[in-house]
Amino acid sequence: MCKQIETSELIDPRDGKAYKTVKIGEQVWMAENLNWDGVGVTYKNEESNGKKYGRLYKWDEAMKAAPPGWHLPTDAEWQELVDFADGNENAVTALKSEEWDGDDRHGFSALPGGSRGRNGDFNYIGDDGYWWSATEKGSELAYGRSMDSGDAKVYRYGSYKDNSFSVRLVKD
Repeated sequence: MCKQIETSELIDPRDGKAYKTVKIGEQVWMAENLNWDGVGVTYKNEESNGKKYGRLYKWDEAMKAAPPGWHLPTDAEWQELVDFADGNENAVTALKSEEWDGDDRHGFSALPGGSRGRNGDFNYIGDDGYWWSATEKGSELAYGRSMDSGDAKVYRYGSYKDNSFSVRLVKD
């Protein structure tokens, strides 16, 4: 049985950029990474990477990057998405884009945008994707999610807030 994917579009009023959105379970998610240039950086400072993978944001930047009506998802909202997509051990295939190595059955279309470390080094574009949550893990860390090439598991981790990761937003 094929599920019908309910999609829409978000027009960011700050810069006019259009983003695909998708309803997954009871949540409405952006179906691509945020590329708002008010803060954050593109991978290796190349705009072409921003167009495909979105920008990379430090946690404090990610917390302020959402347009009106949207927000950085909490750790619990991420877990609701992962649970709907078959749980931590199996959700990656359902959430990754077909362009990566998934079947994208829910329309989330995850792409491996890589990361930028605390030291400023860019890493893992094309192999791994990392996304922030709004949930802190102490004063220096916040929770996030990651997906790796060739791996079926969605990982939950605590990372230093001054690392830079991709951002997906969820509708208020």
